[in-house]
Amino acid sequence: MKPIRLVRGFLTVGLWTLVSRGVGFARDIMMAAYLGSGPVAEAFLIAFSLPNMFRRFFAEGAFNMAFVPLFAKKMEAGEDAKGFANDAFSALTAVLLVFVILGSFAMPWLVWAMASGFAGDERFDLAVLFGQISFSYILFISLVALLSGILNTLGRFTEASFVPVLLNLMFIAAMLLADRLGWDMGLTLAWTVPATGIVQFAFTWFWARQAGFGLRLSRPKFTPELRHLAAVAAPAVLAGGVVQINLLVGRQVASFTEGAVAWLSYADRLYQLPLGVVGIAIGTVLLPDLSRRLRSGDEVGGRDSFNRGCEFALALTVPAAVALVVIAVPLISVLFERGAFSAQDSTQTALALAIYGVGLPAFVLQKVLQPLYYAREDTRRPFQFALVAMAVNAGVAIGLMPFIGFGAAALATTLAGWVMVWQLWRGVRGMGDAARIDARLRHRLPRIALASGIMGGVLWLLAQALGPMLMTPGLRYGALAVLVVSGILTYFGSGGLIGAFRMADFGSALRRRKKD
Repeated sequence: MKPIRLVRGFLTVGLWTLVSRGVGFARDIMMAAYLGSGPVAEAFLIAFSLPNMFRRFFAEGAFNMAFVPLFAKKMEAGEDAKGFANDAFSALTAVLLVFVILGSFAMPWLVWAMASGFAGDERFDLAVLFGQISFSYILFISLVALLSGILNTLGRFTEASFVPVLLNLMFIAAMLLADRLGWDMGLTLAWTVPATGIVQFAFTWFWARQAGFGLRLSRPKFTPELRHLAAVAAPAVLAGGVVQINLLVGRQVASFTEGAVAWLSYADRLYQLPLGVVGIAIGTVLLPDLSRRLRSGDEVGGRDSFNRGCEFALALTVPAAVALVVIAVPLISVLFERGAFSAQDSTQTALALAIYGVGLPAFVLQKVLQPLYYAREDTRRPFQFALVAMAVNAGVAIGLMPFIGFGAAALATTLAGWVMVWQLWRGVRGMGDAARIDARLRHRLPRIALASGIMGGVLWLLAQALGPMLMTPGLRYGALAVLVVSGILTYFGSGGLIGAFRMADFGSALRRRKKD
């Protein structure tokens, strides 16, 4: 089994995630133009969030965190990894089929739990209808997550990372068809959800089969390995439930302000760009790499993986966070303000984006720290930490809602994220050498912060100078491009000069990628 090239893996996953997020932006810009922040948009966003929420609960957030380390260890030891994967595939399918049926019947209660502020108006009935149509997506995308975990463990990151691109491309095609043919836009989007799940599943199953893991459905068997998997996954499932409760609290707070669900959703999509590119890349590559290194007793290699993950994450996330705070208004107004999306929508969405930006480094650091626990099959402590973060989230969101309105939901998410990081960091200090910061990371961290601060100052000055152009329809895209490119050049230029990073670190990884 070939070793995972860490930085190359980060870049491969990151680049494909960047493509996906870019196409996703095009999707959201079209959705904002067609639907704005009106009732159909809010109803669809709530309906689509339901299968996505449970996907993270069952697959990416819990099942895969338990499955990947066990699968990686079986691969490393030369045991029957395929048989284990097939048993997991069949068991997960059986559980999800039951869940999809029950969830479809319980849709009115699920929508009420997500957005009780919708009760009594057209948004509620629309969300129930859209939710019943789209809920089966959880079955297909959860199986995609399992197959992607297999491909990632094998070091085949490109195939798994391309999957989200398919979803966004299909949404764009569906909206264009609906506009041209006069279809109902809300229903078109709802039916597109399960269609994308089927296509994504077929794609990942094909590539898993090409890699020698063409999994087949069989009668679920509760083998000793699956019992162990369930024991490891149970606390992670509970932790995933806590995270989803945090999201529920935020959406409940937002549902009582007309348009706020859409404002938070569009802001979430924008800060998810750096979070997805960096955080998903880190989490995807680091967990199987750490699992294999710890299985073979390579503490030195594990420490290097952890530190390079931290370095890669912060070198790209801290400047992104500064930019989201400093130029939140230009970003939102230029990207979204058209059609049904008004200037007021831009202002409120930019407020949420700036608050989320402050929490961006915390959200990414969680992706770096959690694999240290999951690689050791320790899912209990992250669950306990998540309970504390949930209490912080609920207290801030509900407590501050009467004073600052929907912004309390974004602020609660950010504060809870930093509380989670603080707990995770305290917990890893007893894990030995693999969890210790090395001299290179200590040297570079303050320089990353300084370079980000320099970039933030330049962005603020440029935003003031380009203000009129950013408001002019024919010039605003060029002005935003100047703003973004100037920020990138300033950060990488100043960072390279003061030693925040070496461009050769990225260049050598890219050269290896092209060579392979």
